[in-house]
Amino acid sequence: MESNNGQNGDAPVIAIDGVTKTYQMGEVAVHALRGVSLDIHSGEYVAIIGASGSGKSTLMNIIGLLDRPTSGTYAIRGQEVGQLGKSEQADIRNREIGFVFQRFNLLPRTSAQAQVELPLFYAGITGTKARRRAVDALTRVGLGERIDHRPDQLSGGQQQRVAIARALVTQPSLLLADEPTGALDSKTTAEILDLFDELHAQGLTLVVVTHEHSVAERAGRVITVSDGAIVGDALAAQPTPAVTATNGFGSVLPTLSPARTAVAQ
Repeated sequence: MESNNGQNGDAPVIAIDGVTKTYQMGEVAVHALRGVSLDIHSGEYVAIIGASGSGKSTLMNIIGLLDRPTSGTYAIRGQEVGQLGKSEQADIRNREIGFVFQRFNLLPRTSAQAQVELPLFYAGITGTKARRRAVDALTRVGLGERIDHRPDQLSGGQQQRVAIARALVTQPSLLLADEPTGALDSKTTAEILDLFDELHAQGLTLVVVTHEHSVAERAGRVITVSDGAIVGDALAAQPTPAVTATNGFGSVLPTLSPARTAVAQ
């Protein structure tokens, strides 16, 4: 399989090379990933799609530093992270990656603003600065007028927007979304995907893991995973362009061309 090489010399946000993941189930070795290589550059909007058991969730867990590879290398913005200790990985994960999950994971009796401030508390940011950044993040996702609302006062789509704001408030290099529309109806799904389009147009790097082709087709690049390997890597016919823009917090994010992917057989 040929690779797509990025034309910019900067280090990619994600650089995975020859990664394998093997789980031992009693006497049986389960090969969840088989020599996967993948680069994702700043400003890309990538969908990773595959059926249940394809390896896409394992790949997502490794990208998100929720699991570590059996072999191969993984770097974030040029720093090798795949074999770091748990505390070092946690620090990088909290600094570089924002997570959005299928379930919103919101605290039931807590305001939207307080939900979004929580990651900043763990990062040592409190007080006026934390409040300002939380309000900015909620405004960015269209909830500036609902900062005091609890989850039971919000629709499913609004709750997912709170979860997205919570993921963005730490100003991560990458937004990683795992089946982000799986618990939403079709209308609300369209609204969340429109928001992803807007965030991408502002320069944010997104990776969406999904089994739905209609969700994957909104990305600029679609990576197909099957039997633990990347079997397809294609640009969308009419991808939403990444642009040179601020990330919503005043930092300029450059436009970079698509990255290479390869599969080591």
